[in-house]
Amino acid sequence: MLVLLIVAAIAVWFYRAPIQGYAGAGTAYTARVACSCRFVGGRDLDDCAKDKLAGMELISLKEDAEAKSVTARFPLIVSETATYREGYGCVLESWPD
Repeated sequence: MLVLLIVAAIAVWFYRAPIQGYAGAGTAYTARVACSCRFVGGRDLDDCAKDKLAGMELISLKEDAEAKSVTARFPLIVSETATYREGYGCVLESWPD
């Protein structure tokens, strides 16, 4: 059991950059789509959550109605926020250059 745990820890450490990259892209995509659904399409966030793609079940959504933003979070790894901007639609707040 200990050996299996050590092997799993090494695998996670070795693949942490790709895992963070894929999780970041998935949360950014989900935040932007949910923000557009909510603030451009005018649907409830619970209804927008039904539009998530297969494989994105672990990503949770949180709305800030006052800021007109939606945050998507992949537990313990990454979160991304998309905010509605008049004339531009929903834009990602922290997407790297």
